[in-house]
Amino acid sequence: MGKRVAGRVLVLWCPDWPAVAAGRQARIPAGTPLAVFHANRVQTCTATARAAGIRIGMRRREAQSRCPELAVLPQNHDVAARLFEPVAAAVEDIAPGLEVLRPGMLACPARGPSRYFGGEEGAAEQLTDVVEALDVEAVIGIADHLEVAVLAARQQRIVPPGQDAAFCAGLPIAELTRDSVIAPPERRELVDLLIRLGITSCGAFAALPTERVATRFGLDGVAAHRLASGLGERGLYSRSVPDDLVVQRRCDPPLNRVDTAAFLGRALAEELHARLADAGLACTRLAISAATSDGRTLHRVWRAARPLTAEATADRMRWQLDGWLTSERLRQQRSGSSAGNDDAVGNTEPDQHGITVLRLQPVEAVDAGRVQYGLWGSDGADDHRAGWAFARVQGLLGPDAVLTPVRSGGRGPADKVTMVSWGDERRPERDPDLPWPGALPAPSPSRIADPARPDKLELRDAAGVPVSMTPRGTLSADPASIAGLSGLDGAEVAAWAGPWVVDERWWDAKVPAQQLISARPRYSARMQLVPVDGPALLLRYRAGPPAQGCWLVEGRYD
Repeated sequence: MGKRVAGRVLVLWCPDWPAVAAGRQARIPAGTPLAVFHANRVQTCTATARAAGIRIGMRRREAQSRCPELAVLPQNHDVAARLFEPVAAAVEDIAPGLEVLRPGMLACPARGPSRYFGGEEGAAEQLTDVVEALDVEAVIGIADHLEVAVLAARQQRIVPPGQDAAFCAGLPIAELTRDSVIAPPERRELVDLLIRLGITSCGAFAALPTERVATRFGLDGVAAHRLASGLGERGLYSRSVPDDLVVQRRCDPPLNRVDTAAFLGRALAEELHARLADAGLACTRLAISAATSDGRTLHRVWRAARPLTAEATADRMRWQLDGWLTSERLRQQRSGSSAGNDDAVGNTEPDQHGITVLRLQPVEAVDAGRVQYGLWGSDGADDHRAGWAFARVQGLLGPDAVLTPVRSGGRGPADKVTMVSWGDERRPERDPDLPWPGALPAPSPSRIADPARPDKLELRDAAGVPVSMTPRGTLSADPASIAGLSGLDGAEVAAWAGPWVVDERWWDAKVPAQQLISARPRYSARMQLVPVDGPALLLRYRAGPPAQGCWLVEGRYD
């Protein structure tokens, strides 16, 4: 699946790129402390934010307490990838064979630019000047192996030929987890274990026998051991691949909208992975090509630390198409051939320019036996067919027509699920691993009501009087029967538990505690109720004006 390119590797890294890109998109002045958050934790931040004490993984409240002027922005991979395309294009003009490792980091063979610019130091200086001309900070690392070059870029080092092992030996063992390009998320656990065992440097880890590492730490331990020893897993590859694994689609009319191109790109990704599955392969390096209506050819290679899934391939294609179409629109505006606001990406009306051909080409693949699929005997064919169907539905009705649940954090059963558009990154709205005081204890209801259309009911006491909540957060009487609920109208109550006051967002209104239920509509209460004949129910009391509160069915324990 490609021919290995011998020689040294140059890696260009734009530090803090997700935060830099987010700040540019939001037009925040340079030098403003800025951090990108996901699930209320810092994912990346700028140098000025770090100088103010902001650190990766810090909670939002703590970060803002340390730096009140901190600009808080959400994580957005699409923006980071789109704004990185001009950087990659500028580097490719003087350094051919470029590969994007992730938005903010790229690699290319060092031999060409070093010969043209009089050595590796000259090449590094020239590439840095090209990127900084775009008002983007960049650092260079060069080494014999790609993974070591990534570490060298983070240290702003040019490692002499044959000295990769010596360079890695002096690094802290934690450097093996610094970048997702060379380290899967689970490697953090391995490094934490090594530190507890007293192995704090890459040199100490490299000194361990390989067979002992394999026996004790498994395959990822061996990969980390190779990197600590200054050895790489894979190098850069040329672009020649078998034609039968290439997927291509002609676009008529030409594509010039990001949303339309993303739907087609998702279908191409599904087709590519279907062919790879038939061949027993999984892609680790992907080439994305496009032909434009004015006769130009666009090409970019993406590398992944782990074999790509269909969803990951679709994400990279969407990022790349977004970058290309935005660059095309800006180029046309500069030449006077089109007009409009370049920020309205995906909303601009079609014009005569656009992409006429899309092409996906696996540059490197590995045996699919190294990739674990479903646990129930599926070879992936059913998943591919379902994916095609979902993509067609989304193409007709929009991305929100097909949603997928993601485990989220929260106190109520509905809060513990975040619905995201199928094909998008499965990121929860709230971190499920955070503590949630007052959360409903296990077991959770087997069925959750639609929050937009919950069933209403009325609880009545033994005298037939409706049961409500008192201002003190207790029941006005013991419930004896249910009224107004389909299938359970008139059912007697066998048992009940609660109510439990739901004390959320208490800082939004300063109301005395004795008026908790009656005066604050944000506040409510839950209780569990078991009818004599029927499933157990989870009820929620929605507060309102006096005598106007109501009980809602939040879930059923079928």
